[in-house]
Amino acid sequence: MQAKEVTHILQDEQQVEAISKRLRRAHGQLGAIVRMLEEGRSCEDVVMQMAAVGKALNTAAFTLISASLTECIADPAIDSEATTQKLQKLFLSLA
Repeated sequence: MQAKEVTHILQDEQQVEAISKRLRRAHGQLGAIVRMLEEGRSCEDVVMQMAAVGKALNTAAFTLISASLTECIADPAIDSEATTQKLQKLFLSLA
């Protein structure tokens, strides 16, 4: 017998919008990094921008996971143990 796949789609529209906004900002920063490289900007400047994008992506991912965990814990119909284990693995993938 195959185990049922645990999935969750974030329902909190405010969180979805906040995460999307952060990702759009990171997307713009990536374009700026490409331009910086093409314009011959210093390695230090480029790396600083790369670090900012990395932080923005990690923050978006952590926000998504924590908001999902909150929803899953609040919903008694969801197998919270299996969901918690899956979300813990997601947290660890960002470490």
